[in-house]
Amino acid sequence: MSRRNLMLLGVAAGIAALPLLLRADGGFKGSDDQGSAAVAALAPDYQPWFKPVWTPPSGEVESLLFSLQAALGAGLVGYYLGYRRGSQRRREDAPRAGD
Repeated sequence: MSRRNLMLLGVAAGIAALPLLLRADGGFKGSDDQGSAAVAALAPDYQPWFKPVWTPPSGEVESLLFSLQAALGAGLVGYYLGYRRGSQRRREDAPRAGD
């Protein structure tokens, strides 16, 4: 591995570890929790417009569905990028009509 790749890997690891070092007490909250708290503080009499159609039975199921959604999205993006790369290579490797 080249020195540049190692340096980029170190920077990426540092970026990933920085939030863990800054908030070592585990005080991370999701944006849904923070948004709900802000709405409750600003407008205590607020009533939501609608309720969810289905609520997952547990946090683990909710995490599973979220990770499946992320994996499906990453798979589709990866497929599209691979398809575009392959079609570009086919065009470059194809014999030219004038040859």
